[in-house]
Amino acid sequence: MRVELRWPLADAAPGARALVLDTNIVLDLLVFNDPAIAPVRQLLADGALRWIATPVMRDELARVLAYPQIVPRLAFYGLGSAAVLQAYEAQVQWCDVPPRVPAACKDADDQKFIDLAAAHQAVLLSKDKAVICMRKRLLAQGAQVATALVMASDTAPPPLA
Repeated sequence: MRVELRWPLADAAPGARALVLDTNIVLDLLVFNDPAIAPVRQLLADGALRWIATPVMRDELARVLAYPQIVPRLAFYGLGSAAVLQAYEAQVQWCDVPPRVPAACKDADDQKFIDLAAAHQAVLLSKDKAVICMRKRLLAQGAQVATALVMASDTAPPPLA
Protein backbone atom coordinates (compact mmCIF):
# COMPACT_ATOMS: atom_id res chain seq x y z
CA MET A 1 0.00 0.00 0.00
CA ARG A 2 1.40 3.37 -1.03
CA VAL A 3 0.28 6.36 0.99
CA GLU A 4 1.49 9.55 -0.64
CA LEU A 5 1.67 12.94 0.95
CA ARG A 6 1.57 15.74 -1.62
CA TRP A 7 3.99 18.59 -1.04
CA PRO A 8 3.60 21.49 -0.63
CA LEU A 9 0.86 20.90 1.89
CA ALA A 10 -2.01 23.34 1.66
CA ASP A 11 -1.98 23.79 5.44
CA ALA A 12 1.80 23.83 5.85
CA ALA A 13 3.01 26.57 8.13
CA PRO A 14 5.82 28.80 6.90
CA GLY A 15 9.24 27.45 7.75
CA ALA A 16 10.62 23.98 7.89
CA ARG A 17 8.17 21.20 8.75
CA ALA A 18 9.53 18.51 11.06
CA LEU A 19 10.17 15.15 9.42
CA VAL A 20 10.64 11.76 11.08
CA LEU A 21 12.10 8.94 8.99
CA ASP A 22 11.82 5.32 10.05
CA THR A 23 14.91 3.18 9.64
CA ASN A 24 13.90 1.65 6.29
CA ILE A 25 13.37 5.11 4.81
CA VAL A 26 16.75 6.19 6.22
CA LEU A 27 18.34 3.27 4.38
CA ASP A 28 16.57 4.34 1.18
CA LEU A 29 17.92 7.86 1.63
CA LEU A 30 21.48 7.21 2.79
CA VAL A 31 22.33 3.81 1.33
CA PHE A 32 20.11 2.71 -1.53
CA ASN A 33 19.57 6.14 -3.13
CA ASP A 34 15.99 5.13 -3.92
CA PRO A 35 14.55 7.46 -6.60
CA ALA A 36 11.26 7.57 -4.67
CA ILE A 37 13.08 9.43 -1.91
CA ALA A 38 14.29 12.22 -4.25
CA PRO A 39 11.55 14.68 -3.17
CA VAL A 40 12.55 14.18 0.47
CA ARG A 41 16.21 14.78 -0.35
CA GLN A 42 15.28 17.97 -2.23
CA LEU A 43 12.97 19.30 0.50
CA LEU A 44 15.66 18.69 3.12
CA ALA A 45 18.25 20.45 0.95
CA ASP A 46 15.86 23.37 0.37
CA GLY A 47 15.16 23.70 4.09
CA ALA A 48 11.43 23.04 3.66
CA LEU A 49 11.75 20.00 5.93
CA ARG A 50 13.94 19.45 8.96
CA TRP A 51 14.78 15.87 9.81
CA ILE A 52 14.39 15.20 13.53
CA ALA A 53 15.58 12.13 15.41
CA THR A 54 16.50 10.83 18.83
CA PRO A 55 19.63 8.97 19.92
CA VAL A 56 17.49 5.82 20.23
CA MET A 57 16.70 6.03 16.50
CA ARG A 58 20.40 6.38 15.72
CA ASP A 59 21.12 3.31 17.84
CA GLU A 60 18.53 1.33 15.88
CA LEU A 61 20.14 2.40 12.60
CA ALA A 62 23.55 1.29 13.87
CA ARG A 63 22.10 -2.10 14.80
CA VAL A 64 20.40 -2.51 11.40
CA LEU A 65 23.58 -1.58 9.53
CA ALA A 66 25.24 -4.60 11.15
CA TYR A 67 22.54 -7.06 9.98
CA PRO A 68 23.98 -9.86 7.80
CA GLN A 69 21.62 -8.97 4.93
CA ILE A 70 22.63 -5.27 5.04
CA VAL A 71 26.43 -5.56 5.29
CA PRO A 72 26.83 -6.88 1.69
CA ARG A 73 24.53 -4.15 0.40
CA LEU A 74 26.67 -1.51 2.08
CA ALA A 75 29.73 -3.05 0.43
CA PHE A 76 27.98 -3.06 -2.95
CA TYR A 77 27.42 0.70 -2.66
CA GLY A 78 30.95 1.26 -1.39
CA LEU A 79 29.76 2.37 2.03
CA GLY A 80 30.68 1.46 5.56
CA SER A 81 28.39 1.71 8.54
CA ALA A 82 30.54 4.50 10.02
CA ALA A 83 30.04 6.62 6.87
CA VAL A 84 26.28 6.07 6.92
CA LEU A 85 26.07 6.97 10.61
CA GLN A 86 28.19 10.07 9.99
CA ALA A 87 25.85 11.17 7.18
CA TYR A 88 22.87 10.53 9.45
CA GLU A 89 24.33 12.54 12.31
CA ALA A 90 25.23 15.43 9.98
CA GLN A 91 21.66 15.76 8.72
CA VAL A 92 19.42 15.25 11.75
CA GLN A 93 18.31 17.73 14.32
CA TRP A 94 18.55 15.93 17.66
CA CYS A 95 15.53 15.82 19.94
CA ASP A 96 14.93 14.45 23.39
CA VAL A 97 12.96 11.23 23.59
CA PRO A 98 9.34 12.41 23.90
CA PRO A 99 6.71 10.95 26.19
CA ARG A 100 4.74 8.05 24.82
CA VAL A 101 1.49 8.95 23.08
CA PRO A 102 -1.70 7.17 24.16
CA ALA A 103 -2.00 5.43 20.79
CA ALA A 104 0.13 2.30 20.94
CA CYS A 105 1.66 0.79 17.83
CA LYS A 106 1.34 -2.96 17.27
CA ASP A 107 5.10 -3.06 16.71
CA ALA A 108 6.82 -1.76 19.85
CA ASP A 109 9.99 -1.02 17.83
CA ASP A 110 8.06 1.60 15.85
CA GLN A 111 6.62 3.43 18.85
CA LYS A 112 9.64 5.75 19.04
CA PHE A 113 8.89 7.14 15.56
CA ILE A 114 5.20 7.63 16.36
CA ASP A 115 5.93 9.37 19.66
CA LEU A 116 8.41 11.78 18.06
CA ALA A 117 6.11 12.57 15.12
CA ALA A 118 3.20 13.28 17.46
CA ALA A 119 5.30 15.41 19.82
CA HIS A 120 6.50 17.62 16.96
CA GLN A 121 3.41 17.41 14.71
CA ALA A 122 5.75 16.04 12.09
CA VAL A 123 5.47 14.15 8.85
CA LEU A 124 6.41 10.50 9.51
CA LEU A 125 7.65 8.53 6.52
CA SER A 126 7.46 4.77 6.91
CA LYS A 127 6.81 1.63 4.88
CA ASP A 128 5.80 -0.30 7.98
CA LYS A 129 2.17 -1.46 7.95
CA ALA A 130 1.95 -1.15 11.73
CA VAL A 131 2.80 2.55 11.41
CA ILE A 132 0.67 3.24 8.35
CA CYS A 133 -2.44 1.85 10.02
CA MET A 134 -2.06 4.56 12.70
CA ARG A 135 -2.54 7.41 10.20
CA LYS A 136 -5.90 8.59 11.53
CA ARG A 137 -4.83 8.44 15.17
CA LEU A 138 -1.70 10.46 14.45
CA LEU A 139 -3.54 12.95 12.28
CA ALA A 140 -5.71 13.74 15.30
CA GLN A 141 -2.47 14.75 17.06
CA GLY A 142 -1.25 16.90 14.17
CA ALA A 143 1.18 14.38 12.69
CA GLN A 144 0.94 12.94 9.18
CA VAL A 145 1.99 9.46 8.09
CA ALA A 146 2.96 8.58 4.52
CA THR A 147 5.06 6.08 2.61
CA ALA A 148 6.26 8.71 0.12
CA LEU A 149 6.30 12.44 -0.53
CA VAL A 150 5.25 13.57 -3.98
CA MET A 151 5.92 17.06 -5.21
CA ALA A 152 2.67 18.75 -6.20
CA SER A 153 2.76 20.94 -9.23
CA ASP A 154 2.25 24.67 -8.66
CA THR A 155 -0.02 24.76 -11.69
CA ALA A 156 -2.88 22.58 -12.77
CA PRO A 157 -2.26 20.25 -15.69
CA PRO A 158 -3.52 21.48 -19.06
CA PRO A 159 -7.06 20.40 -19.93
CA LEU A 160 -7.43 17.32 -22.07
CA ALA A 161 -8.40 18.07 -25.65
